[in-house]
Amino acid sequence: MMSQTSYAQPKRPLKTVLWQLTRPHTLTASFVPVLIGTVMAMYVGQVDVWLFLAMLFACLFIQIATNLFNEYYDFKRGLDTEDSVGIGGAIVRDGMKPKTVLQLALACYGLSLLLGVYICMSSTWWLALVGLFGMAIGYLYTGGPLPIAYTPFGELFAGVCMGALFILISFYIQTDFITTESILVSIPIAFLVGAINLSNNIRDIEEDTKGGRKTLAILLGEKKAVYFLGFLFVISYIWIVVLVITGVVGAFALLVFLSIPKPIRAIKGFVSGTPPMNMIVAMKSTAQTNTFFGLLLSVGLFISYYL
Repeated sequence: MMSQTSYAQPKRPLKTVLWQLTRPHTLTASFVPVLIGTVMAMYVGQVDVWLFLAMLFACLFIQIATNLFNEYYDFKRGLDTEDSVGIGGAIVRDGMKPKTVLQLALACYGLSLLLGVYICMSSTWWLALVGLFGMAIGYLYTGGPLPIAYTPFGELFAGVCMGALFILISFYIQTDFITTESILVSIPIAFLVGAINLSNNIRDIEEDTKGGRKTLAILLGEKKAVYFLGFLFVISYIWIVVLVITGVVGAFALLVFLSIPKPIRAIKGFVSGTPPMNMIVAMKSTAQTNTFFGLLLSVGLFISYYL
């Protein structure tokens, strides 16, 4: 492993380095669930905008911290190099000290804790346990003796915690209860957030194998992992159709089908057998699937509420 003193001076402006450290293309995995949960809450009562914003930024800070922990621990374990794809690269490319990245992660957790206090004061302190659990998962994803990212369960934890749980908490803080409808609506988003994680792991199969990881993509193999990614896409859209047919959500929820070009592009990108650098396009298309699917679902729910 290269020593810290051998790194060159930062090649990019500091604001660019910090922005890339957050891995911005993944942040919709936080924004979309909070938005959906809040729109769902409109059906049963008034929405507190300040609670919505507090929840939104608390979730964003938790996700950014998770990405920073990922950057820090992957470097410490010798997994990240200057040629690694899909990382922020602040340490291996720009000379930022690993300690600084760790401090930034802890600072993000501190900010999310402050926002969490406000949320709990406005709702219930039981949510503190849920929030601390989510923060622990964020750290343990790449930290600790057995990182979740090294196991086949990364997609499950990402989908449940950042998909379903973010929706349900966002709904709960506005209403003080959970409904069957909110749970059912959260499920396809859990699939799509898990898909973002899976797409990253498909792209990183070669490097992760060398690093000793046993991700779901590695266990399935690239071909079957892409098939499973396609399954997650398909079941997410079918789920919405079923919710519309059964009357759980209004017909305008079918607006999600306008996002179909994104998952098609993602699958084509992986199936084409392009090298990892080019797979970034497929990975971004997977993240955009969650973004556009979630935004269109929110719009559909919003329209149905007023009609």
